[in-house]
Amino acid sequence: MGNGYLRRLLVVGATSVTRRAPTTDTRIGAWVRSLLEHKPTRLVTVAIANNTTRTAWALLAKGESYKATPAT
Repeated sequence: MGNGYLRRLLVVGATSVTRRAPTTDTRIGAWVRSLLEHKPTRLVTVAIANNTTRTAWALLAKGESYKATPAT
């Protein structure tokens, strides 16, 4: 279903996030590290791609721009 090329790009980007998570001190990095403690790497990668897709869809549907929340 959907555009296979776009899905592949999202998974490749999510793979990069997963690999960089141990050295990244952000909220997303902490979230990914907590997922990796209990779940397989591939499952976490697809979860990140899904999260990115939902965020992009919501931004496009509402016509807004992304506003990152600062790390605490």
